[in-house]
Amino acid sequence: MGLNKVIVASFKRGFEEKCYQLITESYVSAMETKVIKLDWDENDITSELHGHIKENPLRLKWNIITNVEQHLPQKDVEKEKGFAAKLPRIDLRLATINSSLEYEYHMEAKNLKENDSALKRRYIDTGINNFISGKYENGCLLGYNLEGLLQSTVSGINKLLTKDEREPECLEQKRHHLHSEYYESEHPNDYIIKHFMFDFASLNSA
Repeated sequence: MGLNKVIVASFKRGFEEKCYQLITESYVSAMETKVIKLDWDENDITSELHGHIKENPLRLKWNIITNVEQHLPQKDVEKEKGFAAKLPRIDLRLATINSSLEYEYHMEAKNLKENDSALKRRYIDTGINNFISGKYENGCLLGYNLEGLLQSTVSGINKLLTKDEREPECLEQKRHHLHSEYYESEHPNDYIIKHFMFDFASLNSA
């Protein structure tokens, strides 16, 4: 039984690493094509990144399926007419099946700007907090910086967390071999959220 748990844990870690490679490579491709505009909604940007993921030959090699705007089932939702519309949705879902193992990984995206406190507050309230509450599971956050300096934007998120007396939960930059702007935040019960920050601010909005 212990060996099975080790195998499952190793499978999950390997799959998550592949998800990170697909999303970070999609960011690089999107920056090269310069299709993304700075006035786009976050769903527009996620759709574009998803297109690059689908075109990546590694996705097929690794047997990964993807889709956007995925419903997340909730155990406490009463199944009556219209219940599906009330289910939470995650921006990007990646899934794989290997022998008897199936695993899903979710990515929630948020637009950010250095001088927009409302967007940074939303990143906390509907991003970080949704993972902490269990509304979102098995996933990470994607921050799309559309204006200003990325480091200042992250600093602004941390200032809001500090203001909320949540300083221990502030985002800390960590080394990651796939992406330079990678952060982690630690929350109650040793829960860690991973944050991949994508800086689009240099793109021309014209």
